[in-house]
Amino acid sequence: MLHKQLKTRLKQITSSLVIAASVMASSVSGVANAEDIGWPEKEELKFGFIKLTDMAPLAIAYEKGYFEDEGLYVTLEAQANWKVLLDRVIDGQLDGAHMLAGQPLGATIGFGTQSHIITAFSMDLNGNGITVSNDIWAEMEKHIPQKDGKPVHPIKADYLKPVVDSYASAGKPFKMGMVFPVSTHNYELRYWLAAGGIHPGYYAPHKGDTSGQIDAQALLSVTPPPQMPATMEAGTIYGYCVGEPWNQQAVFKGIGVPVITDYEIWKNNPEKVFGVSKAWADENPNTHIRVVKAMIRAAMWLDANNNANRPEAVKILAKSSYVGADEDVIANSMTGTFEYEKGDKREVPDFNVFFRHNATYPYYSDAIWYLTQMRRWGQISEAKSDEWYKETAKKVYRPDIYAQAAKALIAEGKASLADFPEFATETGFKPPQTEFIDDVTFDGTKPNAYLEQFSIGLKGDTVL
Repeated sequence: MLHKQLKTRLKQITSSLVIAASVMASSVSGVANAEDIGWPEKEELKFGFIKLTDMAPLAIAYEKGYFEDEGLYVTLEAQANWKVLLDRVIDGQLDGAHMLAGQPLGATIGFGTQSHIITAFSMDLNGNGITVSNDIWAEMEKHIPQKDGKPVHPIKADYLKPVVDSYASAGKPFKMGMVFPVSTHNYELRYWLAAGGIHPGYYAPHKGDTSGQIDAQALLSVTPPPQMPATMEAGTIYGYCVGEPWNQQAVFKGIGVPVITDYEIWKNNPEKVFGVSKAWADENPNTHIRVVKAMIRAAMWLDANNNANRPEAVKILAKSSYVGADEDVIANSMTGTFEYEKGDKREVPDFNVFFRHNATYPYYSDAIWYLTQMRRWGQISEAKSDEWYKETAKKVYRPDIYAQAAKALIAEGKASLADFPEFATETGFKPPQTEFIDDVTFDGTKPNAYLEQFSIGLKGDTVL
C-alpha cells in the first residue's frame, strides 16, 4: 500500500507541474488549459458493490489505475445485499457504492430508509434477464411460437399467463424472485408480467403494507442475486429477474431457462448507478468529480473497439474479490452473446453496455421512469404533479457533476467532445422512447400521461 501511495503521490506532483505549465502556456496563447478541479478532499475511499458483472466500472477503474491517476486510494468491498449496502453508504461506512438505480430515488423520497442520496454516474445499460425453472418452462413452451425448432423471441409474459392461471385454479401461489423493492429487476419483472396480463401486486406503505403483493397474481419477493439459482432449484420460487451472471448460471447448472433479457423489455434501459450521500458529495466535491472521471475512463475502456477488452474484463471479474463466478459463465453475456435454453446461444451485442449510447450520463428522464414505476405499483401512494417528478429527479440525478468530470477528461486529452453527444443539448431528457415490449411510448417530460396508458397499475388520483 505504501508503494502505491508513493507512486500515486509522484503522479500527483507530475500532474500539478503539467497543469502549472499549461496555465502559463494558456496565459500566453489564450488556449484553454486542462481543468484543474483541485486536490481530493479525501484520498482513502471505500466503495461497496454487489457481486454482479455490472459492477465492472469499479473493478476496471481500480485494476487499470484510473483511481490512482486521480490521487485516490480505493478499496472495493463486496456487500451482503442491497439493504446493507445502502445503509453503509448512509452511515458513512462506505464512501459510495454500486447501486440499483431506484435506491437513491427511493431513499430520497423516503420509501424505506429516508436519506438524501445522489448519483452523478450511470454505470450501465441493460444486463438483466428473467429466468424460469425447467418445470415452468416446459409448460410455457407449449404456448410459444417456434421457428426452425427454436422459440421465437422476445418471449412475452402472455405465454406464462396460462401457467399462472393453472396455479391459481389449483390454489397454489405463483412465486417469483427479484433483488430489492426499488430495483430495476422488480420494475422490469412487473412491467413484463403486467404487459402479459399478469398482475404483480401493489405496495401500500401508507397502510404499513410493504410486501408488494396486494391483488397479486404473481407473488414477488426479495432474494439476493447470488442466491437466486439455488432458491429456484429448491422450489422456493419458480422464476426470477436478476443481473448477470445469475441467469447464465441457471443455464450452466441445467436448472432453468432465461426467457427474456431486459434489452427486449426496454431497449437500452438504464441499470445501476454509482451513489453517494448528498452530505458526502457536499463535503468532498473534488473527490467526487475525480471518482466520476476514473469511472468514465473505465466505462470507455469496457466498450472500446467493439468490446475488444471484454475478454480481459471477464478474467478480472471472475476473481473471487469481484464477481467470483466461472469465466465461462461471465463471458456468456459479457462478450456479446446470451444463452437462453442450453445450446440456444444468440447474438446480443448490447446485452451489457457501459459507455456507448450515452450509458454513463445521468439523465433526468431515467430517474423519472423509475419514479413512475414507484407510483404505478403503489410505492408512491398518492398522485404527484409532473413538476414534482422533474424536481425530484433533479435532486437526485446530477448531470452537472458528470459534466465537470467529462469536460476535465476532454481538456486533459483522455476523451473527446465527440464521446459525449449528450452535451449537444444538455437538457437532461432523452427523446420519447418507443422500444418497449408493449409498444407504449415513454416521454420523461409527461410522466402522468405516460402512466395513463397502462391498464394495470395506479394512475391519476387513485389511492389504494
